[in-house]
Amino acid sequence: MTLLVHSYHDPSGFEILAEEWNELLHRSAADTIFLALEYQRAWWHHLGEGEVLILAMRDGEELVGIAPFVATTDPQGQQTLKFVGCVEVADYLDFIVAQGREETVYTALVDYLASPRAPAWDVLDLCNIHQDSPTLKMLPALAEARGWVVSTTRDDVCPIVQLPGTWEEYLQTLDGKQRHEIRRKLRRASGQAALRWYIVGREHDLEAEVEDFLDLMAASSPDKAAFLTPRMRNFFRQLARVTYDAGWLQLAFLEIEGQKAAAYLNFIYNNRVLVYNSGLDWQMFPQIGAGIVLTAYCIRHAIEHGREVFDFMQGDERYKYQFGGQDVEVRRLLIRRR
Repeated sequence: MTLLVHSYHDPSGFEILAEEWNELLHRSAADTIFLALEYQRAWWHHLGEGEVLILAMRDGEELVGIAPFVATTDPQGQQTLKFVGCVEVADYLDFIVAQGREETVYTALVDYLASPRAPAWDVLDLCNIHQDSPTLKMLPALAEARGWVVSTTRDDVCPIVQLPGTWEEYLQTLDGKQRHEIRRKLRRASGQAALRWYIVGREHDLEAEVEDFLDLMAASSPDKAAFLTPRMRNFFRQLARVTYDAGWLQLAFLEIEGQKAAAYLNFIYNNRVLVYNSGLDWQMFPQIGAGIVLTAYCIRHAIEHGREVFDFMQGDERYKYQFGGQDVEVRRLLIRRR
């Protein structure tokens, strides 16, 4: 069966496919917030460089695949196609393919990329693909059959916690020393009359809370302060708004004596908590351990609300494993024309 491949060479492709985009995403094996239309549009608007190329694969009228690319040319003239969202701020990326239609969609994609219709390219640089993705299983063989050179490497790890039914069950999965430390810090926090934690809701001013989060994030470390360029701050502002409107945002703060000491910007998607970024004032009330306390509160809240997974996402920071994280890999697939 031959699929029709429609190509959109500017951001209008997002709007043309808007009514079908997320519906196809929910039918795919790669159903992640980073491939949702809301995220993809926000990323392109604030962080995109180069030219957007969105490929839509159809079986008659039915949309069965989307390949969202950015085309760039480096100073040496090498032309590269990357995923929209690659690389810094999208932890999971992939093609959006209806489950059961992978073979025909990947075949149509490779046929298109080998045809005169495709823009000139030298490298497909596909980052942050989940280790279990059909893309890693099927696309390399199709590319090698065209004589292209394929390599796969590990991009990073995402420590995740499979959540049990109760908080006590969760604590029993941890190392004894860490279990004792969490309980000790929570007891100390519960004795602080001027301590509270909350999740931003309708009663709050979202824009003001996001600014507080960004300031707290910048205070966490010099690296995070440098990361939060004006362009990146604007991206976070829009991302918070569109994910809040979609019901996906969980912006949580730990407040001590009226001052915000720690924060998490998480997403709730497919009954999973995705830990996107954090902020922490290291110097405020160091005896409280604000970061540990807020992490524990968020995990306990997730269990109480029946969430299945607490996903710390990319990075192998020690605290993620102290809270029970188990690594899932995300991989980079490079395909080069000879």
